[in-house]
Amino acid sequence: MANGVFLSDRGVIEVAGADATAFLHKLITNSVLNIPAGESRYSGLLTPQGKLMFDFFVVPLPEGAEAGYYFDCPRAQAADLAKRVNFHKMRAKITVTDKSDALGVAAFWGGEVAPDVEGLAYRDMRAPDMGFRVIGAPDKLASLGTQNAAAYEAHRVAEGVPKGGVDFTYGDTFVHDVNLDFLHGVDFKKGCYVGQEVVARVHFRNSARKRIVKVHFNGPAPEQGAQLIAGEIAIGQIGSTAGSEGLASLRLDKLEDAKAAGTEVKVGGVPVEVDVPPEFIATAAGVEKRL
Repeated sequence: MANGVFLSDRGVIEVAGADATAFLHKLITNSVLNIPAGESRYSGLLTPQGKLMFDFFVVPLPEGAEAGYYFDCPRAQAADLAKRVNFHKMRAKITVTDKSDALGVAAFWGGEVAPDVEGLAYRDMRAPDMGFRVIGAPDKLASLGTQNAAAYEAHRVAEGVPKGGVDFTYGDTFVHDVNLDFLHGVDFKKGCYVGQEVVARVHFRNSARKRIVKVHFNGPAPEQGAQLIAGEIAIGQIGSTAGSEGLASLRLDKLEDAKAAGTEVKVGGVPVEVDVPPEFIATAAGVEKRL
């Protein structure tokens, strides 16, 4: 049986109307076309300079409802996200509604099929084993409790999935810095969207230098924000932690320099093991990066 937890820190906004699909397709980083039943699209809304202001799951509204989508987003950002979407509305025939008081979100992992829970279930597409999520009435989902919250965070860290506000700062981070491209959050084949030029330039020039990677601590987990040091050079900082595992945002070029020099990476004077997926450094070896 899958594990489940009520995500009290998540909110829901609704973008509905005849122009919802065309409008969003030109606004956010991912495509909203032809989302298969039971799936979602992880996506972001950027500044014109290409920095990530909001990330969220785009989920088609239930069958029989008005054309449109739910955004499963951080609850603390729901009101601002709704305002920002409305800012771009112009003459589009859409309505944008913050439904965070009427709808909540739960997460399920460890099972191969969607959970039998009242609500709208969809797969978390960021990593193969992230599981499912459900949007539904908060009182129904809250019955799941939050006792599995730590287990869910450990699962997220194990899957290498960063969390906004913990592993990166909204409004001050580029798409590639937070692995949005490798978390299936960017469609590089669709047309323009806000900030698209910056994202495309980094992608097609293979010039991303910063990534969020998994780390293993040889001792107690350090505090969030602790610096990763190679010799006397700071190369990154710690984000999420779960036991002896964690995520860290770091400069890949500085890490490669440290490896070439035989310099250990440490946090608080204690060596740490850094796990960089081959695809993150493939471009440095002249290998074409996967889409």
